[in-house]
Amino acid sequence: MKRLPSYFVLVFFAFLPFLSCIRNDFEIHGGYYTVQADDFDEFGWKEYVSLYISHGRILSAEYNAINSSGFIKSWDMNYMRIMNAQSGTYPNAYTRIYTGRLLETQDPEKVDAISGATNSWHTFRQLCAAAIEQSRLGNPGISFFSVSGIGH
Repeated sequence: MKRLPSYFVLVFFAFLPFLSCIRNDFEIHGGYYTVQADDFDEFGWKEYVSLYISHGRILSAEYNAINSSGFIKSWDMNYMRIMNAQSGTYPNAYTRIYTGRLLETQDPEKVDAISGATNSWHTFRQLCAAAIEQSRLGNPGISFFSVSGIGH
């Protein structure tokens, strides 16, 4: 009977190298992951999300958009004035709020919409989910994603 437990220990250590080959599909790989909409929206902007992930956590996030000339949406003062007057918010404000909430919750599904920026909220959540999926696949770099919903 004393040999039986030592036999199990021997078998365990014999199979230990094979256990390390089993991949966890929910593992998030570290690195920079950028997902960009594959087309411009009806206003001429192409939104993107960039995430930096380390040790299974999102440590930094950027959410913005560019136009066909490469100009950044949150830098467009004229757009900001018009949108703020019509919606009560503007890109430089809501992009910071959305990314801040993502860093707090670590889950795009737990980021609530901001009144006046719900179209961007839908896009933000889709792009974040796609970036997180790229991290699970271990595909750092820039990926393109077909955004669906309002404004696309």
